[in-house]
Amino acid sequence: MEEERIKVLSFPSDSPPLSIIAAAKIAGIALPTQTSKSGSLTLSFSNGLELHGNYVILRYIGRVAAIRNFYGDDAFHAAQIDEWLEYAPTLLLGSEFENACSYMDIYMEKRTFFVSHSFSIADIAIWSGLAGAGQRWESLRKSSKYPNLVRWYNSVSAEYSDALNEVTALYVGKKGLGKQVAAKPKEQKSADGNSSDKVNLGSRPSSEIDLPYAELGKVRLRFAPEPSGYLHIGHSKAALLNQYFAQRYQGEVILRFDDTNPTKESNEFVENLIKDVETLGIKYQKITYTSDYFPKLMDMAEKLIKEGKTYVDDTPREQMQKERMDGIESKCRSNSVEENLKLWKEMIAGSERGLQCCLRGKLDMQDPNKSLRDPVYYRCNPVPHHRIGAKYKLYPTYDFACPFVDAEEGITHALRSSEYHDRNAQYYRIQEDMGMRKVHIYEFSRLNMVYTLLSKRKLLWFVQNGKVDGWDDPRFPTVQGIVRRGLKIEALIQFILEQGASKNLNLMEWDKLWTINKKIIDPVCPRHTAVIEERKVLLTLTDGPDEPFVRIIPRHKKYDGAGEKATTFTKRIWIDYADAEYISVNEEVTLMDWGNAIVKEIIKDQDGNITQLVGVLHLQGSVKTTKLKLTWLAETSELVNLSLVEFDYLITKKKLEEGEDFLDALNPCTKKETAAIGDSNIRNLKQGEILQLERKGYFRCDVPFVRPSKPVVLIAIPDGRQQSMLK
Repeated sequence: MEEERIKVLSFPSDSPPLSIIAAAKIAGIALPTQTSKSGSLTLSFSNGLELHGNYVILRYIGRVAAIRNFYGDDAFHAAQIDEWLEYAPTLLLGSEFENACSYMDIYMEKRTFFVSHSFSIADIAIWSGLAGAGQRWESLRKSSKYPNLVRWYNSVSAEYSDALNEVTALYVGKKGLGKQVAAKPKEQKSADGNSSDKVNLGSRPSSEIDLPYAELGKVRLRFAPEPSGYLHIGHSKAALLNQYFAQRYQGEVILRFDDTNPTKESNEFVENLIKDVETLGIKYQKITYTSDYFPKLMDMAEKLIKEGKTYVDDTPREQMQKERMDGIESKCRSNSVEENLKLWKEMIAGSERGLQCCLRGKLDMQDPNKSLRDPVYYRCNPVPHHRIGAKYKLYPTYDFACPFVDAEEGITHALRSSEYHDRNAQYYRIQEDMGMRKVHIYEFSRLNMVYTLLSKRKLLWFVQNGKVDGWDDPRFPTVQGIVRRGLKIEALIQFILEQGASKNLNLMEWDKLWTINKKIIDPVCPRHTAVIEERKVLLTLTDGPDEPFVRIIPRHKKYDGAGEKATTFTKRIWIDYADAEYISVNEEVTLMDWGNAIVKEIIKDQDGNITQLVGVLHLQGSVKTTKLKLTWLAETSELVNLSLVEFDYLITKKKLEEGEDFLDALNPCTKKETAAIGDSNIRNLKQGEILQLERKGYFRCDVPFVRPSKPVVLIAIPDGRQQSMLK
């Protein structure tokens, strides 16, 4: 779609969209305008299509404008622009105005523009918010309170004076100086669930985190998962914090696979970890593998043997563990360099003798920190590696490989969860023995969730024993699992970044995450209707329409972007049995999206179960006077068979104590399926689309319509209230 196809921009007379008009003026885009009494902001095109919402339209202008980097020069900068578009309307209002100015003043201290090194629609959005505040901003502008923000504002005003002066003269005057710009709604996501989820790294709590010894433009970080499972919510925190610091200090992130244990690892895990990292919106500079450095690691190990800093040990594993605990030196610790090199060659060959050995660092067996008591650097493992096959018969441990590869790749800061705190001294000591550059360690608290297992070993047990359908099972805390259950990635990002990089161990509630998610999906997801199949009740309206008729109504009454749906009206309609039980004879009820009706007769079987209702329409009745507001479906052959699926936690304890076996806390019933019928429009749902079944809750389409005999599968999305939604 080209900009010359724009027909007109319509907006309420008391709320002109300054940012859109200013962006179009600066970009030289012809933008006819008209005021509208409908209260909605709409950009109409000559082909009949429309766009709605301030920042939806502003993004469109940003994309079609012939101005370089107007909407960012890549996806990451576009996402940063999105952050400021969301910030502009929410924090430049009321009591938050000066707090917002203070925050932006600090942010702009060493910046020329809000995003990257180019003027963009983010600058226009903030400029318009300030200009629209009228006298309130003008008073602050004349003071010396926010020098960096004023410097930026004056620079933009001067650079684009012709366009911006015209806009303010025409519209700010009409609003009256001193009046605040009315709040604009957040960008509305598309109803198909395919809105662009972005890494929202601009929240104020997160922006207060500092990275010690960090220099602007010189920070290099790595996110280094082991490819032995899928990315879960705990890993997500580490990934997002790496991204946050890289963005804040204009640095970069490397995605590195710590593939040193071929017994547990596979290409399947590598591929899905890449997919999950990209789902989170992490922008990495490149992908590397620890296995890329195996030759150099072998050379380093041999160098340390020759320097007397390591030794080959054939002590049985259990005995070695006990000796480390008790601070007892191994009998092999005094081996000569020649003997160690001889045994090292046996390890490399994978011989019978070599398989009995491991390579240990010669650190300090009496150190109170047990991680320094001669840790293992290399172990034999004859299992072929998923990337390089059977070339090696021995592999480095994480403790040995990580400090080496971090230094080799030029990592400036290694982010590690605080559970590794005791191993920090080991990390630094190994780098020192290697003679390599010191990498700074930055700790953050591990993210733990109630009723949740994050150990990949334990999650693998559920997969291997058929307790779940796979790593993307909605009961799993994996990124793929929680997304399949209906979580929007932007909710996960907001949830994690709200915690910042605290070092305090915390056990988080899922309810908080799902509450954030509800706030994101509720304003935009379409509404549909379903009736539970079991014992559904037929209500016959004796004065109802003799012939069925159809009305086209909005899928969401407050969001036009959700589209429309066809609703059929007939004499005979289905309602839920649970609703029928509450109805009394001669009671007036409201049939949602239709009007009122009066139930005249309740028919029951010999056991007292309701089988039918008979009533009459009373469409002139007031919906305000009725106690019951009922969802219903016309009795037609067009209804769609549904399977509503609800999940519970995999374990029954909020937190397992140390040493407690998770098998003793398994939840025996974690999945509930309920048959239902749904309105005919549900056959158009796409996989992944999120919807609300009115009065039943939010759902994600897991299996869309294929044929009438195969039900559409809808997965229930928790809403943070800890109760069943399948009423």
